[in-house]
Amino acid sequence: MSRLGDVEPRVIDDHMLKQAVGEQGPQEEAGQLAKQEGVLFKDVLSLQLDFQKTGSEGMDMKRFCPHSRSTLPTATPDILRIDNLWPFENLRKLQLDNNVIEKIEGLERLTRLVWLDLSFNNIEAIEGLDSLENLEDLSLFNNRISKVDSLDALVRLQVLSLGNNRIANLTNVIYLRRFKDLRTLSLAGNPVAEQDDYKMFVCAYLPDLVYLDFRRIDDHTKELAEAKHQYSLDELKHRENLLQAQQEDEQARREELEEHKAAFVENLNGPFLFESMYAEDVEGSKLACLPGVGELLETYRDKFVIICLNLFECGLKQQEKRKAELDTFSQCVQEAIQENQEQGRQRITKFEETHLLSLSAIRDASELTTLETRLVACRERVAELFNSLMMLEMQLAEQLEETISLFERNIADLVGLFVENVQSLMAQCRDLENHHHEKLLEAAINTLEKTVKGELDEDLPDDVRALFVDKDTLVNAVGASHDVHLLKIDSREDELVTKVHAWCTHLLDQIHRDEIARNRKRVKEISQYADHAQRELDALECAELLD
Repeated sequence: MSRLGDVEPRVIDDHMLKQAVGEQGPQEEAGQLAKQEGVLFKDVLSLQLDFQKTGSEGMDMKRFCPHSRSTLPTATPDILRIDNLWPFENLRKLQLDNNVIEKIEGLERLTRLVWLDLSFNNIEAIEGLDSLENLEDLSLFNNRISKVDSLDALVRLQVLSLGNNRIANLTNVIYLRRFKDLRTLSLAGNPVAEQDDYKMFVCAYLPDLVYLDFRRIDDHTKELAEAKHQYSLDELKHRENLLQAQQEDEQARREELEEHKAAFVENLNGPFLFESMYAEDVEGSKLACLPGVGELLETYRDKFVIICLNLFECGLKQQEKRKAELDTFSQCVQEAIQENQEQGRQRITKFEETHLLSLSAIRDASELTTLETRLVACRERVAELFNSLMMLEMQLAEQLEETISLFERNIADLVGLFVENVQSLMAQCRDLENHHHEKLLEAAINTLEKTVKGELDEDLPDDVRALFVDKDTLVNAVGASHDVHLLKIDSREDELVTKVHAWCTHLLDQIHRDEIARNRKRVKEISQYADHAQRELDALECAELLD
């Protein structure tokens, strides 16, 4: 929707937003307080930036109070571009209708948005909504949109208004089947709505829809629509089921791969490592054509894969052991913290019961000597509580330090054992490769001798015959293939060992950081509590002396 007026179109900027907060905020005492203290954008739940005229025609001055986190309306010139909305991190409702916006953008940080109105603008494509997973109500009424797409992230979408656009193809309706919560749809005013089968098609392909173009869909219409399009619907449902099964399989494979990565043995449950050895082995591909080498390769492959599978199974078992050790450690830490906190609560409860009686006695004291004696006794009890709580925290810190040290030793032993197993199995892979190399070299030299004598019956490709110019060329080719294989085995071993050691180091560092943060927080809490109690006594002493 394009308008020509006296006001130049603008980008949403910081000045516009601050002006909106200042001018359109609440009046009376709450408004004055908000102006003095300032309103934090993160406290705004609803923001209205639609085009509205000022002056005698006026506007709906909805009030915004920072303490109630309510609506913030504003009178703005035509907005051309969405920008600078990132501080509104808690925004639930955004109204940007009746502007000249051409592109949906700048909404990435508004992840809590539930309601979005972009009607009466110049938008041609649906985009920029990928982060709005909580959006339930979207209005794009009266724009220039011709295709319904790029809404996949809006898994909670319930209301979609696309009336008065340029949508002409009914296949756009099929796209909307993925939104299981969609109950209200508006497409009136689009070319597609003029088609004879429009209503029946929408009702058939969106059976959970309740309102179409602001009218309730009755059950009879749904039954007629389903009967009319039953054959096409059955085919579509079949394709959707196949696609869903495929997606579920892919998701299961991704989850399985992540489990294998967590055990550091991804792609070791099959011939992946073996195949990677030959993927970049140019000479090995040539040598595979030699007589008898095919059988050698098949035997080599089978034995190599068995070793990889042993390594894979070992990795999964060791991962389960590490996980069990970590779970046991976490449980011990939590139990120790909870027990310590319970002891602290008991001591604080006991202190507060006595403290309240002491405060009452101080207020009732009629003589200065009695007042001072009771104040000293109260301060001693505060100091005693402080020391008691700090002693508890010190005991807990020592207990957790011992628990962490024990866990460090246990997890290091598990990692060390796993690394030893890895190195042992990888050594078997190297031994197998060395044995295969010897057999391959023997077969290659035999082929060379037959070639020299003219006894070779097989017809070899030209690039393979080029290796038989002399013995050195052939031996170098076999050696190059061998080097590639050993390099692949060594690289995979180094990668695995490096990753498991890095994981262990990161885990232990994080545990130590968490314990340091917990200890500091607890010490701060104890100090603040004791300081509060002391200030309370100081204030009471001053009041009594003044009296």
